[in-house]
Amino acid sequence: SLGSAVDAIEAAVRELGQPGSVQASFQGTAQAFQASLENEPLLIAAALVTVYIVLGVLYESYIHPITILSTLPSAGVGALLALLLCRTELGVIALIGIILLIGIVKKNAIMMIDFALDAEREEKKSPEDAIYEACLLRFRPIMMTTMAALLGGLPLALGSGVGAELRRPLGITIVGGLLVSQLLTLYTTPVIYLAFDRLAARLAHWRVGNAIDVHAEEEGVVDPTPDTTSGRRTAEAR
Repeated sequence: SLGSAVDAIEAAVRELGQPGSVQASFQGTAQAFQASLENEPLLIAAALVTVYIVLGVLYESYIHPITILSTLPSAGVGALLALLLCRTELGVIALIGIILLIGIVKKNAIMMIDFALDAEREEKKSPEDAIYEACLLRFRPIMMTTMAALLGGLPLALGSGVGAELRRPLGITIVGGLLVSQLLTLYTTPVIYLAFDRLAARLAHWRVGNAIDVHAEEEGVVDPTPDTTSGRRTAEAR
């Protein structure tokens, strides 16, 4: 594999004991592979921040976008497990598949959270009833969209012929990430939603309590300067 070849070449260069004036570098696919590994954390962080900002503006909340993003770790674990089971290296194409999963996997949570928030705000339902109804009504659309994306990735994962070695890592990461995230998010998303909803309620209660205390302190402030005007007027009257 490309990663093993790069490691073997780097080990051979270290064993040669070449002088400091001689520098070795990779070209072509190996160079692109190293560059992708170096930039991967930055790319994933930028994608997550962008998604968080968009979801925060859409739902007018700082907390529930985190609920939606909580589905992504399961997709990453599924992609890595699929690569291990298929004995496929984590190359440039596989990294592209993992980045694609950021946009594909979160739609499960979006379907549930969007319905639950609307039920809470418009129908005045409790968080438990809202997310329960969302799970029941959104189950079929979630399964349909996941199966469509999964079946679309199967030809890439199982394909053969010219260029199959480039397409297979992409299909394997997509299929593995979708399978694991689909199994887990149906159970974890409602739990995380309720946990963050309670956290938001506690923060709101804490803010209201602080605001009331500050207002009470402002209303209870007495001017410590003695009022001498009334005393002067009384003395003059006498």
